[in-house]
Amino acid sequence: MESYMMDWALMLLRWVHVITVIAWIGASFYFVWLDNSLEKPQAPDLLQKGVDGELWAVHGGGFYNPQKYLVAPKTLPANLHWFYWESYSTWLSGFALFVALYLMNARTYMIDPQIYPMTASTAVLFALGFLASGLLVYEAICRFSGQKPWLVAAAMTLLITAASYLSTQIFQGRAAFLIVGAMLATMMTANVFFWIIPGQRRVTAAMRAGEKVNPIYGQRGKQRSVHNTYLTLPVLFAMLSNHYSMMYNHPMNWLVLVLMMIGSVLIRQFFLLKHKRKINWYFPLSGVAIMLAVFIWIAPRPASVQAQDAEVPDDARMLALLQTRCTGCHATQPTLMSGPPPKAVVFESEADLRKHANTIFIQVVQLKAMPLGNITQMTDEERALVARWFEKQKL
Repeated sequence: MESYMMDWALMLLRWVHVITVIAWIGASFYFVWLDNSLEKPQAPDLLQKGVDGELWAVHGGGFYNPQKYLVAPKTLPANLHWFYWESYSTWLSGFALFVALYLMNARTYMIDPQIYPMTASTAVLFALGFLASGLLVYEAICRFSGQKPWLVAAAMTLLITAASYLSTQIFQGRAAFLIVGAMLATMMTANVFFWIIPGQRRVTAAMRAGEKVNPIYGQRGKQRSVHNTYLTLPVLFAMLSNHYSMMYNHPMNWLVLVLMMIGSVLIRQFFLLKHKRKINWYFPLSGVAIMLAVFIWIAPRPASVQAQDAEVPDDARMLALLQTRCTGCHATQPTLMSGPPPKAVVFESEADLRKHANTIFIQVVQLKAMPLGNITQMTDEERALVARWFEKQKL
């Protein structure tokens, strides 16, 4: 029952996180599109009111006419809509998932003694340190290079590359990818919390007090909003990639992460230009070319099966092997982690092995992703046994 309840809790938390992500990114993408699609108004009354751009759109059976003021309208309506809880809810729900799945299971999901031996508490401190230090370095970049977008882009590329490399030298690849993504997501939410919303509140307060509005708040908010839109696809990739071991288990996984993020930024740039009616195919083609190169580069090589006279284990022998190396996690009541077994996969009978034979072969032999961090020290000879057992299953 405890495992069942934990499954429900994690499912609901993940569901909430996905919903809030959709809400935040949907609103963000919409406003970026809107901002880049506005046209200078021609009507004298709109120009007199200070409208800098407008757009006519049709959706859901109705017509819409959003307008953007150069700084702010002369008077504010009583009911003013704000957009910030989408961001806050996304970060809070994501951090809660990070705590429940990774920090509470650091020994299983974060530590690989062959990469960097450490205690669970040290792993937790390192992970939280990545989030905090990444944010501090990002703020320094914005303060000293904020007026030069190209310099910010170069510095951010170096920061993400360094974080990707360092994280993969400390954590398991899966956790490293997630931590880099969480670091970027923390920057994005911090932009909303510390810069975009406070700036808007200052503008609103000044207007209601009849004071002159300082345009710097809008400029800063715009800058951080642009940063967020470029970081969105890299963050989504980092979060989704931990489900695909061919990404994070490669010997040069840090470079895989960096290249995939660069490819996603190039694709995002195409759409940002397209909003302004500028079509430049260099960006999406370059992004796709980078991802195609990664696809070819990290493709698994065919596993070699030893000589025909080598031992071919039967199901009973294979079950005994996997129960020694894998049931710390893949059991009805895991002993190496809290909560239910990953993906509800258990190895408690020979039928379980045959049911998951293909997955076992891919994860244990081809990708060597399991056991996670090789926490149970599965040997290459044992992986070869798994390969020969799998070949027998195909006959």
